[in-house]
Amino acid sequence: MTSLTSAKLCFMPYCLVIFLYVSSPNWVAFPSAASTSHTEANALLKWKASLFPNQALNNLTWYNLPTHNINATNSSSTNPKPRTIPCTWTGVSCNAAGSVSKLNLSTCGIQGTLYEFSFLSFPNLEYLDLSFNKLFDAIPPQIKYLSKLHHLDLSENQFFGRIPPEIGLLRNLTYLYLYGNKLSGLIPKEIGNLKSLVDLDLSYNNLSGLIPPNIGNLINLNTLHLAVNQLSGLIPKEIGNLKSLVYLQLSTNNLSGLIPPNIGNLINLNTLYLHSNQLSGLIPKEIGNLKSLVDLQLSDNNLSGLIPPNIGNLIKLNTLYLYSNQISSLIPKEIGNLKSLVDLQLSDNNLSGLIPPNIGNLINLNTLYLAENQLSGLIPKEIGNLKSLVELGLDRNQLNGSIPTSFANLSNLQTLFLRDNQLSGSIPQELENLKNLTKLHLDINQLSGYLPPNICQGGKLTNLSVYKNYLTGPIPKSLKNCTRLVRVHLDQNQLTGNISEDFGVYPNLDFMNISHNNLYGEISHNWGQCPKLKTLIMAGNNLTGSIPPEIGNATQIHVLDLSSNHLVGLIPKEFGRLASLERLMLNGNQLSGHILSEFGSLNDLEYLDLSTNKFNESIPSILGDLLKLHYLNLSNNKLAQAIPFKLGKLGQLNYMDLSHNSLEGKIPSEMGSMQSLVTLDLSHNNLSGSIPSSFEEMRGLSYVDISYNHLEGPLPNISAFREAPPERLKGNKGLCGNVRALLPPCNAHGSKKDHTVIFSVLAVFVLLSALFTIVFVIVQRKKKHQDTKQNHMHGEISFSVLNFDGKSMYEEIIRATEDFDSTYCIGKGGHGSVYRVNLSSGDVVAVKKLHLLWDGEIEFQKEFLNEVRALSEIRHRNIVKLYGFCAHKRHSFLVYEYLERCSLAAILSKEEEAKELGWSKRVNIVKGLAHALSYMHHDCLPPIVHRDISSKNILLDSEYEACVSDFGTAKFLNPDSTNWTAAAELAYTTKVNENCDVYSFGVVILEIIMGKHPGGLFSSFSSVSSSSSSSSSSALPAHQIPIVDVLDQRISPPTHQLASEVVFLVKIAFSCLNSIPKSRPTMKQISHFLSTQMLHLSKPVHMMTCGELLALDPLAT
Repeated sequence: MTSLTSAKLCFMPYCLVIFLYVSSPNWVAFPSAASTSHTEANALLKWKASLFPNQALNNLTWYNLPTHNINATNSSSTNPKPRTIPCTWTGVSCNAAGSVSKLNLSTCGIQGTLYEFSFLSFPNLEYLDLSFNKLFDAIPPQIKYLSKLHHLDLSENQFFGRIPPEIGLLRNLTYLYLYGNKLSGLIPKEIGNLKSLVDLDLSYNNLSGLIPPNIGNLINLNTLHLAVNQLSGLIPKEIGNLKSLVYLQLSTNNLSGLIPPNIGNLINLNTLYLHSNQLSGLIPKEIGNLKSLVDLQLSDNNLSGLIPPNIGNLIKLNTLYLYSNQISSLIPKEIGNLKSLVDLQLSDNNLSGLIPPNIGNLINLNTLYLAENQLSGLIPKEIGNLKSLVELGLDRNQLNGSIPTSFANLSNLQTLFLRDNQLSGSIPQELENLKNLTKLHLDINQLSGYLPPNICQGGKLTNLSVYKNYLTGPIPKSLKNCTRLVRVHLDQNQLTGNISEDFGVYPNLDFMNISHNNLYGEISHNWGQCPKLKTLIMAGNNLTGSIPPEIGNATQIHVLDLSSNHLVGLIPKEFGRLASLERLMLNGNQLSGHILSEFGSLNDLEYLDLSTNKFNESIPSILGDLLKLHYLNLSNNKLAQAIPFKLGKLGQLNYMDLSHNSLEGKIPSEMGSMQSLVTLDLSHNNLSGSIPSSFEEMRGLSYVDISYNHLEGPLPNISAFREAPPERLKGNKGLCGNVRALLPPCNAHGSKKDHTVIFSVLAVFVLLSALFTIVFVIVQRKKKHQDTKQNHMHGEISFSVLNFDGKSMYEEIIRATEDFDSTYCIGKGGHGSVYRVNLSSGDVVAVKKLHLLWDGEIEFQKEFLNEVRALSEIRHRNIVKLYGFCAHKRHSFLVYEYLERCSLAAILSKEEEAKELGWSKRVNIVKGLAHALSYMHHDCLPPIVHRDISSKNILLDSEYEACVSDFGTAKFLNPDSTNWTAAAELAYTTKVNENCDVYSFGVVILEIIMGKHPGGLFSSFSSVSSSSSSSSSSALPAHQIPIVDVLDQRISPPTHQLASEVVFLVKIAFSCLNSIPKSRPTMKQISHFLSTQMLHLSKPVHMMTCGELLALDPLAT
């Protein structure tokens, strides 16, 4: 009874519910699909109202729900329905119950945030795609309420902030795409909870930190794409657990460490991208297990060691990128097994040895790049089998031999890069068959013969570069109609022929350089019809005629170099149209007339060289409006009148040469405003007056030459004038002050009248003194002759010390050294011993006591004394000052300036001192030595040949500035001595000239760079530089010796710009060691290039060999 009653009591509410439902359907509401749909519709409309209004939003067919009509009498009015429901709206799909299950608004152009999106209102949403819109701000954590979601795509928007950890609650998620936003912070570890995930793409964001190890839990993952973020740390080994993975993309991050070997477990992997990180160590051999791999990219990392041979197992591989690493050793022959390979790029590594011939098996290959390695030997002819090849790059290696004629089979080839090797022989005429060729780069080799006349037979050629070879013959005729040309480099060859009609009209031409050949004829007017031409260089040929005015129509031109030809006539006034012109070089011609005032409209002009022509009249003042100008050279013309004061407005100018003209008047004081000026040459003009005091503000000025003018008054008190050698000041009778022993001191208080009186008195005094001196000398000679007969204790003596009394100085030196006691000796050499002498005045000098040389003939003695007297007048900052000499039967010695440090040889021989001599100091030492020898060879009359240049004769001051000693005396002191740095030709000739010093200079450079005498090594360099065939005594031929092996191992290798400077010095040394004396550069050339040129390395120093330096001329312009 109790249970029955209980059952009845439970049943009654149930019946009541049924009754109420049946009898009163209009006023009782329960949760239903209709009410859910109503909620979802309102939620969507509310979110729509929060979005930015635009046309895209108007295109959404989302409407407001209609209100009830309470006056209606029909049944439909009694139970109103929406005019439309969300299921029919744009991008909205519903399930069978009428609830929203899918929302796809991809690429609708909507803009706004998700803050007003009510995630809680969509309990049945399974698919949400809002990709490719303009949504921004954070992803709300409320996204966790979409518990049934299996597809979420918010990619290609502007979301920022972190990925909400709550996303890890969406346990049904199979596809998660957040790529292409601005998300930052860590990848939340909660993503590891999404074990149903198949695709995960978080790429192209700003995510940082580590890849969470528990990503290894996503065992169903097919795609993992985390590229282009800022992820760091190691690649977690747990990724090896994702055995379903087909696509793994971790490129362009900051990942470091090793590639985990268990990546070899991902046997289903089709694509592996780890490029553009900082991964190091070896390529794991386990990669050879990934036999499904189609695309493997490990480029742009720090990977080293070998390419694993079992990479040859990846027979499905289409793409293999290993470029820009530090991979060494040989290219494994197993690569020849990858017959499906389409794209192979191994450039920019340390690969060496031969290119394996079986690379010719890769018959499907479209792209092959092996550039920037150390590959050697011949180019295998089997490459000619690769008939599908479109791009071939073997440039910047050490390949030799000829270009294979089998290349003619590569009928699909569009790009052929063989530049910067050691290829020789002629260019195969068969290359004319490559009718699809667009880019041909053969520059910086040793190719000879003619260019194939029909090289542009296909008419598709855009880039042709063959500069720095030994090519001869004419310009190929096919180039005239090769209208697609964009860049042409034919310079620095030996091309000949008349080019007046060789070039046509090129609509797309950007760059043309035919300089430094033997071409002749006139400049074509067609260049003016090349509308995109930016660079035209025709310098160093034998071109004649006038400059065609049509060039003024090439208004896009930036660089125009017609220098060093035989051009005549006027500069066309049409040049004033070249508004984009930045560099104009017309120097070294026979152009005449006036300098165009139209140049004033060339507002972008930075470099103007009109030197060595026949321009006359005045310098146009409008040049002062060229405010970007940093180089101006108008020297060696016939320019007259005054220097325009407006040139002082050129605040960026750092080089100005107006020398060898007929300029007159005063130097404008406005030039003192040229704060950037480094070099100023006003020599050989008719300038007068004083140097403006405003020049003292030119603190950057380091080189000045005002010689051979009519200038007067004091020199400005800046180092450029104080330290200027005498040859840059001479020829001005009125200059005074500031240069020791060269100019008289300036009298700041005397008037011109006072000066006239003083000079008159001095003239009379000098005349009387001269008469007195003549009488005195005659008397003294007679007396000396008598004294000589009476006194055999003293021999003949000749003594002269600058600014000192000879006799008293002689006695003081004897006394100060206690008659040259060994206690005061600071060095010994083949010519004598050197003593440090403290004079009573407080000055310190170095005295070199010579071995006996006074037993020779009278003529020899006179020649020696005359030579030393002349040498004592030389002054240069890099030459040790010779103050005077003593020649006597008892003592013969030279008195030199004393330098604080010892010789370069002594410093290099001591471990600790050599370590103090860093690369910057060593480079400066070489420059100083070059400037000194240039001065001796080219600025002294007659020229001075040192004859004994060695590290023992290079002394260093307290600032490690190099100074040459024992200059000009070697031929007297020890003519039969052996000089280890002497040029080889001295073994079979007695003719000694400047070339011998140049050779010795080259040896000294190597000694400075190597830290020791190069010994037999430099003979290898010498022979290689002329024949490229000799080998040194070392294990490797000289041309294969790495540069780093040549450098002094006691100090760290140079880097950055210092590395370039050191390599440049080695290149110059090789040129100096050329076995053919006439082929060596002059010291003037070397000094100039060390001051003005800068070498840009094509690869790091550790990758360069001596052979690569020998292939280039360091003094080529």
